[in-house]
Amino acid sequence: MKEQVKPISQDGLDFGKPEATGGLWDSLKKAAFIIGSGIFLLAAFGNSITWHLQRFWGASGDFWQTQWTKLHLLFGGYEWALFFMGSMIVPTAAFWLFNALLMVADSTGRPVFITRYRIQVDKNSPVRSLRLVRTRCQTVWRLRSQVPSMPMVWLGFLVMKWRGDPCGLELPTFHRGLLDLAVCGLLEEVLFYYSHRLFHHPAIYKHVHKIHHEWTAPIGVVSLYAHPLEHVLSNMLPVLIGPVLLGSHVATVCLWFTIALLITTVSHCGYHLPLLPSPEFHDFHHLKFNQCYGVLGVLDRLHGTDAVFRQTKAYDRHLLLLSLTPLTETIPDTPKKKQ
Repeated sequence: MKEQVKPISQDGLDFGKPEATGGLWDSLKKAAFIIGSGIFLLAAFGNSITWHLQRFWGASGDFWQTQWTKLHLLFGGYEWALFFMGSMIVPTAAFWLFNALLMVADSTGRPVFITRYRIQVDKNSPVRSLRLVRTRCQTVWRLRSQVPSMPMVWLGFLVMKWRGDPCGLELPTFHRGLLDLAVCGLLEEVLFYYSHRLFHHPAIYKHVHKIHHEWTAPIGVVSLYAHPLEHVLSNMLPVLIGPVLLGSHVATVCLWFTIALLITTVSHCGYHLPLLPSPEFHDFHHLKFNQCYGVLGVLDRLHGTDAVFRQTKAYDRHLLLLSLTPLTETIPDTPKKKQ
């Protein structure tokens, strides 16, 4: 029998302790099991997987090294320009190209091969044109207000330059790139989770984070719709800190920033599409406000902030979709009882 779900206010200002099925010790055991299982699988299959990937990288490595050398010469060794292109221009271009397709689906309800995978089937079908235009304009305005993120990237570049050579002529090895991405992902999980929870504090939420939560059924472009303070501390810092601490090559930084932007778009897009990471976790956060604060979900399990989520059909649907049938059809919501 499932626990009663505590009602949550429309503004998401119910910051009471989540109803968890166990205490801190239970959460620690579960977190240890999840992390331990991951380490075991990595130890058991890591060598085999990385061997095959290393063979692929070795076969194409000379090609990428040649292209990077040409690009380095084209920029005349001007490292800040190379770093700016890799950390800002390429990831931003990928973000807007992906969102352009999503915005067509959001505003027209077409193509059906996208819209049939909508998570909240009764919302944004399609998004009202006036609201979408308003959000686009607000997003562009907030992008202008997010100019303070530029000094962060510049400062990060200076630190990395002081520590080593982030735009060196030699590309990183496959294993170094894989290690950097893994560490960056873990650091982002920790920093984003706690900064995100901080912005949900009642004294801060209504002044800062409530802007982002105007959409209870989010769309892709909403991922950048945030207060400048939130953008710097909760969006930029968790992603930037990993490459700075590790002294990553700009090629790894470019790949990491692009992955981070595309994943946050998927998390907000409102569609559970085949072969893409499940957005059910963060979509539920926008729906209920005081659940599912993290990215990977490890810290949510540790702190019990996914307790309500784990009692829902959304949790059952929180998996990689490997078929063309929408999960809202294969795992439908429980019909509401008639009064």
